[in-house]
Amino acid sequence: MAVPKRKTSPMKRGFRRSADAIKAPTYIEDKDSGELRRPHHVDLKTGMYRGRQVFTQKPKDEA
Repeated sequence: MAVPKRKTSPMKRGFRRSADAIKAPTYIEDKDSGELRRPHHVDLKTGMYRGRQVFTQKPKDEA
């Protein structure tokens, strides 16, 4: 069985455990479209942010 050669310091243990506090991203329902989107982010389907048009959608045939 593998046995550690040295004791893990509290700092190194904290580095390893820091990822445990990461939470899954939150999503909210958009008022206008009803789709889920990240808060404080632009809605990529409609191009709206805080009630105004930020960008326009490209037609599907253009790449």
